[in-house]
Amino acid sequence: MEVYDHLSHLFIADPERDPFPEGLPNRKELQSAMETFILSASGWRTIFSADSDPQSRSSEIDGAHKIMAAAAAFVLTEHLKALSGTSSPVIYTGCDARPTGSSIMDIMHRVFLGEKTRIHPIFICAAPEIMASVKLDDQADGFAYISASHNPIGYNGFKFGGADGAVYGGSDSAKLIHRFRELIAEPDIIERMAKLIRRTNTADYSELLQKVRSNKHLALQRYTLFTQRVVSGKVQVPHQQTFFQRLEQSLSRAPVGIIGELNGSARSTSIDLNFLRKCGFMVEMFNNIPGQVVHRIVPEGESLNDCLTLLEKLHGENGAYTLGYVPDNDGDRGNIVFFNKNRNRAEIIQAQEVFALAVLAELAYDAAERRKAGFSSSHESAGDEKQAVVVNGPTSMRIEEIARIFSAEVYRAEVGEANVVNLAEHLRSRGYRVRILGEGSNGGNITHPATVRDPLNTLFSLIKLLSFREEDSPYNLFKQWCSLAEGRYHYDPEFNLQDILGSLPAFITTSAYEDEAIMKIKTIDHGLLKRRYEEIFLEEWEKQKLYLRETFGIHSWREINYEGTEMKAGFGPDFRSGEEKGGLKIIFTGKNGQDSDFIWMRGSGTEPVFRVMVDCAGTDRGRHDWLLHWQRDMIERADSAGSKKRI
Repeated sequence: MEVYDHLSHLFIADPERDPFPEGLPNRKELQSAMETFILSASGWRTIFSADSDPQSRSSEIDGAHKIMAAAAAFVLTEHLKALSGTSSPVIYTGCDARPTGSSIMDIMHRVFLGEKTRIHPIFICAAPEIMASVKLDDQADGFAYISASHNPIGYNGFKFGGADGAVYGGSDSAKLIHRFRELIAEPDIIERMAKLIRRTNTADYSELLQKVRSNKHLALQRYTLFTQRVVSGKVQVPHQQTFFQRLEQSLSRAPVGIIGELNGSARSTSIDLNFLRKCGFMVEMFNNIPGQVVHRIVPEGESLNDCLTLLEKLHGENGAYTLGYVPDNDGDRGNIVFFNKNRNRAEIIQAQEVFALAVLAELAYDAAERRKAGFSSSHESAGDEKQAVVVNGPTSMRIEEIARIFSAEVYRAEVGEANVVNLAEHLRSRGYRVRILGEGSNGGNITHPATVRDPLNTLFSLIKLLSFREEDSPYNLFKQWCSLAEGRYHYDPEFNLQDILGSLPAFITTSAYEDEAIMKIKTIDHGLLKRRYEEIFLEEWEKQKLYLRETFGIHSWREINYEGTEMKAGFGPDFRSGEEKGGLKIIFTGKNGQDSDFIWMRGSGTEPVFRVMVDCAGTDRGRHDWLLHWQRDMIERADSAGSKKRI
């Protein structure tokens, strides 16, 4: 009996179908599949399509990958049983709109049923949607979300999280990965998982799948309620209503049109259209049929071209259309385009700039709330907590410049959403107020109490800057920013987004997805590579320090290593631990002791590539390009030497 989704009309599962019609895989096939399976706190990912094509549109997965999916589900079940102290934990399940999602979910559901868990299947949903649902359900113990985020469409994988609606990081992530590897290594794993999968009760499975419709409806309701809280910054509903009434009044005076080019993503089945229209925006959605991916999934560079074209067309018909967004497939990230009225064309806002705008908006909004309330904290929390912004290692130092204006401290963690979320929670436990956090290098933002990026939250951060412009209002955030910045930025009552972008501290930063930011590295041992890199850097510093001082005003440097939520200042392997796969950064300082630039490197946790980045204060593109070329050359030399000692 085939079951289809009521919203997307896509196939979910057939409870009567044999999951192994071609027989079981052998040990060699499983080992081969495991060799390309990337396991990290950022996600577990590999090419799941049976034809092994990263661009495949096939929904089929082979037997080896079915065993891997089963083992992943079994490990999560074990973990949640131990944490919850019950033999039947409540697990939410969902997937993005990739072709293999239903095949993977079918296997996982069979394991969850066999292990007597209580399952809440949602099927296709945006990652923030399932996480909000878990967060608002007091009975939920955790979730399994099937996605490979921004990877090509033939990839897929898993994001696991707990009752707080956040993806596991730190020790929880490490435990799951260790247990998964341990389980896969067991000699009878194939037969054991196959037996568990095949013993599924057909009637129970059919009954479970019939709950998808009602579960999706409830998930959308919860996600709407949660988003209202996040974007307004209010816990109490009357205070939320005040915020949205103020927004609606602003939009009635100066309408704003938004387009979403959804690229067949999971956001096609989410709250976007209805929520934005309810708030008073004019909205049009394009490529919003789930699964119909029309271009590259990663929302960077050429992937934004369709949105640019559509925005220019709609702006020509109605000048109110000024913003557009493009999400990745799981919908937790969305990069922004806008219509630049000064140049009369649609343009991309770079990921680092998107994050900087969001930080500016939320810090200014928080300051307005506190001033209006008459004390140093929001009127929904008393006290005089210190304020912090949490970012990852390669986020541009312009965030420090923005935060300083609002007397906020900046803390940095390793790349990986779970790392910044965990560090923010740690700071809150120490009395800090952390309204906004995220990975500037990837764009988008995490606005408390959310624990994941969300393009809707990013849009609303920008809207707070653009739409609240009454001259005598404390919520005229751009006016507040210009005032606090001590006259460095000119305030014009007729300001537009280009004016706000122009007011950001000037930095040139390597985009995470441009060709020069990605390197293919032969050295498997990242610790070895870093040690060789440090040796070469010391040699190069002696050769180049006079040139760096005279040309760029660089006088000194220091090294930072990032691991999980920790930032370790110091040179050499003593300041690294484990597999040494964290980010390594060299920060350069000018004559006045102020940080001016950094060069950064890290092996990706979800792709077989090595990422590099340069961040430079000012507008000198030549400075950035010289440092980037220098960084790549040092890494290439370290790789050439280190690869001779591969492990």
